[in-house]
Parts: sequence; C-alpha cells; structure tokens
Amino acid sequence: MIVHLVDGTYELFRHFYGLRRFSKGEDKPFGAVTGVLGTVLQMIEKGATHVGVATDHVIESFRNRLWADYKTGEGIEPALWAQFHPLEEALAAMGVVVWPMVELEADDALASAAAIAARNKRVEKVCIWSPDKDLAQCVRDDRVVQMDRRGDKIRDEAGVRDAFGVDPDRIPDFLALVGDSADGYPGIRGIGAVGAARLIGRHGPIESFPPDALSAADRKRALLFKDLATLRTDAPLFASVDELEWRGSRPAFPAMAERMGALRLAERARKAAARLDPPPARGR
Repeated sequence: MIVHLVDGTYELFRHFYGLRRFSKGEDKPFGAVTGVLGTVLQMIEKGATHVGVATDHVIESFRNRLWADYKTGEGIEPALWAQFHPLEEALAAMGVVVWPMVELEADDALASAAAIAARNKRVEKVCIWSPDKDLAQCVRDDRVVQMDRRGDKIRDEAGVRDAFGVDPDRIPDFLALVGDSADGYPGIRGIGAVGAARLIGRHGPIESFPPDALSAADRKRALLFKDLATLRTDAPLFASVDELEWRGSRPAFPAMAERMGALRLAERARKAAARLDPPPARGR
C-alpha cells in the first residue's frame, strides 16, 4: 500500500497562479479548486488508492503567537482566498479525506499523517506531495519521501542530504539558522546554507552547539526559530490508514461539479470508481 499525502494549500496557490497566465486577469470563481480536484483525481486514475489532503482552513496558527512576524493571510488575493473553503467542501464531496487545519498548519497535518501511516507495516511507502522545505524533516530512508511536482523530483533521505547538506531530522536546525522567507522568520545573520550545514555537521543540533558557535542572543533566536520550523506530528487525524482509501465520490458531487463548471470531473470520478475492486457500495 502506498499512502499519498497532498498539500492542498500549495496546490491551490499553484493552480490559481498557473491559471493567471491564461485568464487575462479574469479569475474563474472556482478555477483553482477544480484544478486541485483534477490533480488529485488524476493521481487516483493512475492508481493511488489511499489519499489524504491537508489544507490551511485559516492561515494563522499557534506559531503566530511565538513570532509576531510569522506568515499571515495578509496579502492573499480575495479571488484566491475565496476558494480556500470551497476546496475543502469539494474534496470531501469527491470522497477524498481532507484535514482543514486551524490551530496547526497544513504542513503539521502532513507530518502527522506521515508519522501515523509509517507506523503501519502494511504501508510500503508514504509520498508527501509538497515542495516545502520544512517537510523534508519527515523523510525517512526511501519509505517516507517528498514529491516535488514543481521540480519533478522524488526526494528520499539521500536527496535531502544532497539538497541541504544535513539529515532530515536536522532540517529544523538548518532552517532555524538560514531562515525561511516563506514562513516569515529570518534565521541568524551571517549564516548561509553552507555555513549552517557545516555547523550542524560539526556540533549536531543547536542545543549541542558550544558557547563560541553562536552568541547568547543568536542562540536564543535560533532555538525559537527551530521551534517554528519543527512540524508537529501528534495531530490525531485518523486511527487507521484504511480511512484514507478512496471509495468513490459522494452523491452530492455531480451537482457540485456542475455548479463549479466542471461536470467532467464528476464523470471522471464515476469512471474511476467503476474500476475499483470491489466497486463502491451504492449510495456513496
């Protein structure tokens, strides 16, 4: 069994701005939503059986209380923001498990789901579909891998070391030192990627750095940033991976797809469900 975990928020942004290249400034109300649905459905058509999608129901999280400049929803275009919650409703109607996150972030949900799935011996591989750097900390050997659709790469543990110069479990230390502009924390002044990897390789986690490696003020900030970069893996998203099995869309999906101007998605979902063995029970 292969478990596929999708960063729904990233996919929504990707499709929204991808469509912008062809929309001549006229954003379709559900254009990005139907794009994400099509992407997930394509995964199912190609053989994915167990799928979960994590979304940011709101942008702010507990991390905003730790660092005032952490990313917020400020600056998100209204046409994009208006599709956040419809995406969650549409995914559920299509029969896909979706985790809308409030106190935690979508990345925390992906990390938690990966941890839960990896504990199951029936799971051969967990694929995390997101290019976000912080999710590299979830990679384990070649069993939990990061799928970077943007770069067309599969990043296993060796791939993480090649990309960042550190092991997956040291990614929070690495990001604490170099910063993450996407999440709104700057890292430690004067330390770049090469220097961060060298420090971590020499001393291990930031907690083990000797006093002369960082000033007291930089050490304090680095530990704060490490907390921001560390994904939570204890969200109780599901009890069994069997809950992630796609068994076809729900009865409401065709009407929803028609309302979004994407009735073909409903037909594709019907055909995909017809190929299931055994087929889904009537009424799902």
